[in-house]
Amino acid sequence: MAPRTIAIYGKGGIGKSFTTTNLSATFALMNKRVLQLGCDPKHDSTTSLFGGIPLPTVTDVFAEKNALNQQVAISDIVFRKDVPDFPQPIYGIELGGPQVGRGCGGRGIISGFDVLEKLGIFEWDIDIILMDFLGDVVCGGFATPLARSLSEQVILVTSNDRQSIFTANNICQANNYFKTIGGQSRLLGLIINRDDGSGVAEKYAETAGISVLMKVPYNTDARDRDDSFDFAVRLPDIGEKFRKLAIDILEDRIHPCEARGLDFNQFVRLFGEVSDDEPVSATAEEMFGKHDRKATPDAEKGNGTVESDDEKMNRCIEQLPEKEKVVYIMAEREKRSPAEIASLMLLDESEIRELISTARKRLKKLFFEL
Repeated sequence: MAPRTIAIYGKGGIGKSFTTTNLSATFALMNKRVLQLGCDPKHDSTTSLFGGIPLPTVTDVFAEKNALNQQVAISDIVFRKDVPDFPQPIYGIELGGPQVGRGCGGRGIISGFDVLEKLGIFEWDIDIILMDFLGDVVCGGFATPLARSLSEQVILVTSNDRQSIFTANNICQANNYFKTIGGQSRLLGLIINRDDGSGVAEKYAETAGISVLMKVPYNTDARDRDDSFDFAVRLPDIGEKFRKLAIDILEDRIHPCEARGLDFNQFVRLFGEVSDDEPVSATAEEMFGKHDRKATPDAEKGNGTVESDDEKMNRCIEQLPEKEKVVYIMAEREKRSPAEIASLMLLDESEIRELISTARKRLKKLFFEL
């Protein structure tokens, strides 16, 4: 039977490799044969899985073999990780890509899949192939599993920040496009990683018609496990979330989303009021310096220097009520979870979440009014 194929997409640094690795571990613990396929030029998807050891990439191996007029073999690019208390090993491949600034990463993805298909990847004795894909690029190479229906299902990983949600929305729209020309990949839904309880990603998902499959709160123990090349699913709370998702996937309990995605105007309006003013055109005269330089009053501080956005934000933070300021700094600057802050301040977690939400709203108003 052909392997089950799932592409996991997300913005760089949002935790898609963390998600993929722990989902691989969960399936292996359930006695499934899993292949984790890293599809990012950074070739770091399997780093935690293999104890920090970087795997030889399909791109590099192919170049070396081609120079010697030799064929790439499975043993050159597929590696296994035997975990002592796991009933099944986990297999890993890194597609890789060119060195920074020396080639097209998307082209490397396409070439890598060509090699894997010649080696019969979709005929291997594997139950599940998890493809860990970079999602914050528009190059068609990174849409290979969608364009060629190499992945049956797609999962998006995001957090509550606008940029990672924007990336998820782009992948949703790309998948919708390929469906119009015969693509068979189906969107299962969204995983919210490092969930801070703000509900921003959930609001987007509801508006765009995407199911929320799992919410993983920010957890320092989980981060430490990942940093030390171990599995966060060994933590009971994290493990239970991944196990439930894995069972839902295996037993086909998740109905694919008929997600519409959002156009740019719809998307930005999720995050606040948007000006209806037309952008002001610059003139050739001012671009070539043939005008009087006059700084706008609201861009200057008292000493005549232009204030940066960071400086302005710091000034706004100082104007928050004391309790809101303390909680906001702990949440945004120190990256503490609402639960941690509640424990430190001897307050209910619900009160902390309310303070964070109120501080954000107040800051947005202050920032644009000052």
